[in-house]
Amino acid sequence: MANTVLETTELRRSPAAHLTDIMAAATVTGERAVALREVAFTTQLGIRAIPGSRGHQVVAAATGVGLPERVGEVSGDVQDTAVLWLGPDEFLLTAPEGSGLLPELITALGEEPGQVLDLSANRSVLELQGPAASLVLRKSCPADLHPRQFQVNQAIVTTLANVPVLLWRSAEQTWRIMPRVSFTEHTVHWLIDAMREFASPEVD
Repeated sequence: MANTVLETTELRRSPAAHLTDIMAAATVTGERAVALREVAFTTQLGIRAIPGSRGHQVVAAATGVGLPERVGEVSGDVQDTAVLWLGPDEFLLTAPEGSGLLPELITALGEEPGQVLDLSANRSVLELQGPAASLVLRKSCPADLHPRQFQVNQAIVTTLANVPVLLWRSAEQTWRIMPRVSFTEHTVHWLIDAMREFASPEVD
């Protein structure tokens, strides 16, 4: 059994694995630096629980970081466990691979109304980082990305290049972009194309 698990792990491929080289080649350095990479194999758990219910309370406690209460709010931290607000009773938990949280949350919820699902294969996770990252996103994202409006550790459902995405500002100059897996290649190529402007010399 151990050998089978090892072979499966070695054979798997993340949604943007075949795009690693072109993402690296698109990296821009200097004052207008920006870089794109994939954060592969994150744990992603879909949670449904009605605020104020017993199910909401027990699942919130089991996450270790609680459940966010309003639009844009994120509980926790990008480096560990975090929970993004998707709707009044819908949340997305993200954590590093191998977190083991799925059985813990299912056990905590028990027979209470609600739902916990493994959605790890549902979305890819792309990370755009650098002083020019927000300028790249503004080319096709309708959300207000001004720092006073979109603060660190906030996340919303929006669109990028006409693709629905979760957009998470995980640090001052770092954004996580989470499209459905089937839109990964389109999103990566659009971002790379949008980054090219910043590789060109600035014109006075």
